[in-house]
Amino acid sequence: MPVRCIPADDLFRYPAIAQVRIAPNGQHLAWLAPRDGVLNVWLHDITTGIGRFVTNERDRSIQHVAWANSRMLVFLRDSGGDENFQLFLLDITRDEPPRRCTPDGGVRAGILDTLPNRSDRILVTHNGRNRHLFDVYALDLDSGELTLVAENPGSVTGWLADHEGVVRIAIATDGANQTLLYRHTDREPFVPIVTTNFRTTLEPLSFTADGTRFYVRSNRGRDTAAVYLFDPITTREEELIAASDTYDMGDILYSERDRRPTAATFISWKHEYVWLSPQWHTIWERITAHVLPTVGDRALVAISDWSLEEEWFVAAVTADVLPPLYVLYHVPTDTLTELGRAMPHISPDELAPTQPIQYRSRDSMLIRGYLTLPLEHTKPVPLVVLPHGGPWTRDVWGFNPAVQLFANRGYGVLQMDYRGSTGYGRRFWEASFKQWGRAMQDDITDGVRWLVTNGVADPDRVSIVGGSYGGYAVLAGLTFTPDLYRCGVDIVGVSNLITFRKTIPPYWAPLNQMMDEMIGSLETEEEMLRAVSPVFHAANIRAPLLVFQGANDPRVNKAESDQIVEALRSRGIPVEYHVRDDEGHGFLDEHNRVWMYRTIEQFLAEHLGGRTCNGTETTAS
Repeated sequence: MPVRCIPADDLFRYPAIAQVRIAPNGQHLAWLAPRDGVLNVWLHDITTGIGRFVTNERDRSIQHVAWANSRMLVFLRDSGGDENFQLFLLDITRDEPPRRCTPDGGVRAGILDTLPNRSDRILVTHNGRNRHLFDVYALDLDSGELTLVAENPGSVTGWLADHEGVVRIAIATDGANQTLLYRHTDREPFVPIVTTNFRTTLEPLSFTADGTRFYVRSNRGRDTAAVYLFDPITTREEELIAASDTYDMGDILYSERDRRPTAATFISWKHEYVWLSPQWHTIWERITAHVLPTVGDRALVAISDWSLEEEWFVAAVTADVLPPLYVLYHVPTDTLTELGRAMPHISPDELAPTQPIQYRSRDSMLIRGYLTLPLEHTKPVPLVVLPHGGPWTRDVWGFNPAVQLFANRGYGVLQMDYRGSTGYGRRFWEASFKQWGRAMQDDITDGVRWLVTNGVADPDRVSIVGGSYGGYAVLAGLTFTPDLYRCGVDIVGVSNLITFRKTIPPYWAPLNQMMDEMIGSLETEEEMLRAVSPVFHAANIRAPLLVFQGANDPRVNKAESDQIVEALRSRGIPVEYHVRDDEGHGFLDEHNRVWMYRTIEQFLAEHLGGRTCNGTETTAS
């Protein structure tokens, strides 16, 4: 029986449930759910099982929600993709609209710490005083008033508060070096205690119970970042908490009740835990035992939230063929309640499995990644190459709607963690410095050729699709290896590294010297930046190109797409260009996102050959 053609609407509509958060007292849950085509906050009473919408946003989806205390919700949303997030408070016990608590007019706000052990305030940041800098404010949850508690002296890019809400750590940068500033109380000035080059990780995570030391993620003296207990008096990592010789450790799970870490996380080819608390390990095992018989043993269970007294735990269950399933676990009774599925309309049986892969680059570097093949296929398959954005992030095994769309249409999908992708240690990350369009692009090219050599991919039907840095990789691929790709899709991608560096958001300015080392200096290396900027080599591009851009993108300015489109059109090279005035760095609006992937589906069918959900199958000429 043929595999059902899954409509793009089914894969890219808003999830039915997302960002599930539990109130500190364990009485209510809140999550994001679609209401009239926009993500709003749904409130769920755990005792009665009754729920209701408590927000009615109509123009722009809420992008983040959290509990400020057991009766107050805090959420963030921007306007049209400008990433100038505004912060709102909502009292679930009152029939009142949300209160905006942060300045408007180009100000970007964020939540620093919800302070689970306090019910009177939370800590937020915003750059209202100076667009280049973020100060810390205490937000009074009753009045909604902000009080400045840590003024940025001009170089701080990160803050950390202790369990009582006192901001005691700041991370300052001069562009290339980072200095850890510390104070014991809020009556004392910050004092520099450690300075490292930006290539060295020394990231504070959380304070100990007595507040005299703190946990850090550090790679000082090693290649991969590990979790340590750090002493600000000796300025040394005193105790190793969790480590891997192959992968960087990520964040920690932390018990506010016991004030100790319960697990450390890392990503191999999938999310994994290093358990530090036997009790939490048992809870995770019990949740896993409950859900695996229902969803299959490929699924991963991730603990995502918990009540203050740790009676209730929220977990997200996912897999490559399983969109997120959210469950609520009650520890005293060992009972599990299914809260909802992000995509209840999609069956795992019609999704394509993703397998981890690895190959060697031309300079013998080990490149890891993922390969997804259509459920029904004959090798060699037409291939969609899907490099991730960032570039200093990575792909992760799990459900990916774009991957599933392409596989469902009959294409193999190659994702690779090219050099510079995070999580693989310092040497692998540093190997990407000043390698845009060079070794980083070679890693992508070598993955395609590896699949062709092994008979997996059809060399005459290869496309490349990507967003942000992935969009740059699309343009670089079509420019520097024009014979490799049949067509390309660029989503908010960089075309000119010179103008890209000149149009960064103001709050990225403190990182300019670091970006000089990682990408290239505007002052001394402009010719190098020009050499790897696709816009200056557009004459090399012969393959059809499809470009998408958000007009309000603060990271990759619209001029980046305008330049490459103009350069191609002036040479008579076919390029299809779409700009959305209500979007920024990528398409968030459901209608826009669904439309974009329908357009991509038609474009790939025309140039690679493959089916579309209108019932047609195209043979590439």
